[in-house]
Amino acid sequence: MNNGIQIVAQAWEDRVEPAVLVTVDASKTPNAIYVREIRHVPGEGFIVADNYFHKTRANIQSGSKGAILFLTKGRKSFQVKGTLSYHVDGPIFQNMQTWHDPKYPGVAATLLRVEEAFSGAERLL
Repeated sequence: MNNGIQIVAQAWEDRVEPAVLVTVDASKTPNAIYVREIRHVPGEGFIVADNYFHKTRANIQSGSKGAILFLTKGRKSFQVKGTLSYHVDGPIFQNMQTWHDPKYPGVAATLLRVEEAFSGAERLL
């Protein structure tokens, strides 16, 4: 595993909720939402449950790249950026179904495959 990914994975274990998921629409207008139902999956990236996506879903389905921003308990910020994919079945969706809270809809899962990672302004990957 890349050292930058290891640093992010360790920071993820020390995070405070919620994280922020950012997408952009076709005209490059950003959309940021808070997410709580999110998991880091080694070798995959970050999986986010689609509970109430609207603009976010449309952005992902139109090919938006994305970013996830989170803070550690020590108030250190981390950001990962990458390609987004949307899953209504298959292994990514099934993974999400194992941990998502059934009081929320969990209609789909979004996977962010990490292509870049930062701690503050420091590029990790």
